[in-house]
Amino acid sequence: MLDRKARKNSAVSTIIGAGTRVIGDVTFNSGLHVDGYIKGDMKATQHEDVILSISERGSVEGSIETPQLEINGTVKGDIRVTEKVELGPKARVIGNIQYKLIEMSFGAEITGKLIYETDSTRNHISEKPQIAPVSTLNRPKGKGA
Repeated sequence: MLDRKARKNSAVSTIIGAGTRVIGDVTFNSGLHVDGYIKGDMKATQHEDVILSISERGSVEGSIETPQLEINGTVKGDIRVTEKVELGPKARVIGNIQYKLIEMSFGAEITGKLIYETDSTRNHISEKPQIAPVSTLNRPKGKGA
């Protein structure tokens, strides 16, 4: 996934093992690898070299915010990646992904929106999109209307 040069700058210092379940929010300031299950929001401190990786055995239910992300497991929640997100062939995401740079392998699945992050959209990530009601005033009148 990430090239070796990027890997050297983002050493994994914490591993959540395959038999581990975490219920609650997780904040991390260095590399984190998930083989287990997390139910809660995950947020990295904003260092460019911080990476979160989720293996094909890993699963997260909650929102994720991190500079770099590798997914080959399952995420149910919205994702914001300020640098680069990589989706492996077994990645399953149910939620929106806001990204600056994305790499997606054949077989990865996303049920949600891909939102390219520019400098102007960066400040609006936490805002929910507003959906305007459909007006019935503009409907054509006639048979079946």
